[in-house]
Amino acid sequence: MPELPEVETVRRGLIPAMEGARIAQADIRRAGLRWPFPPRLAERLTGARIHRLRRRSKYILADLDAGETILLHLGMSGRIIVSGWGEPHVPGQFHHGHPAPARHDHVVLDMDNGARVTFNDARRFGALDLVTTAEAEAHPLLAVLGPEPLGNAFSAAHLAERFKGRKAPIKAMLMDQRIVAGLGNIYVCEALFRAGIYPARPAGRIGSARLESLAQAVRMVLNEAIEAGGSSLRDYRQTDGELGYFQHAFRVYDRAGLPCATPGCPGTVRRIVQSGRSTHYCPRCQR
Repeated sequence: MPELPEVETVRRGLIPAMEGARIAQADIRRAGLRWPFPPRLAERLTGARIHRLRRRSKYILADLDAGETILLHLGMSGRIIVSGWGEPHVPGQFHHGHPAPARHDHVVLDMDNGARVTFNDARRFGALDLVTTAEAEAHPLLAVLGPEPLGNAFSAAHLAERFKGRKAPIKAMLMDQRIVAGLGNIYVCEALFRAGIYPARPAGRIGSARLESLAQAVRMVLNEAIEAGGSSLRDYRQTDGELGYFQHAFRVYDRAGLPCATPGCPGTVRRIVQSGRSTHYCPRCQR
């Protein structure tokens, strides 16, 4: 599933084509994905201008001039592709910059600047909703989320407060979206490695200095991944169809059996299973 860096990369890729542009035509090709689409979705989107694209955790939000906000989640296999923008949209006229329709193109937005924004989702675990902008943060999918790991509210002090007295493994706590929003398996493994923390260590037994290192490692890993366009392991693509490249910079994730990336460390990366998810770590570097 795409994590924060992948979703942020998609958001940034959508800005030139969508922000400030009007949806000339919305084509909704099925009744829903993971959940049914809201009523009259095509009618409500067509003609709306997009004021701003923002992100909350792993969700993309598009604020419209009509006072509504598109709430989008990519799910397991969702992709958003931008094609052919630069020439004004002409209803009924084929644009040579657009690829041929694909089987799993479920939502297609033709913008008035000529861009076509296509949401393709083969496994249909994605989601799209349309909510009142003023009440968007109270949406059930957003209301329970913790602070953004790249925002000011995320800190070692926040982690210390949430981890106090907790016996659950640090990795599980970091992946709890109520504690930190947007983190997933890949970037938690990478951050814990950089902070030198064993993934199964009880969260409440980690001191303030190590939590400070962890908070910094989380920010560093996420920023580096965003700069690299995210990680492409299976389905994820950027909005221009290109792969992300951060997978080439993994230090532990998906490297079981390989030497530790820390210079001089004789350790070998190991894999364990926590809460049904693969965890990769170095037993020499992480305590």
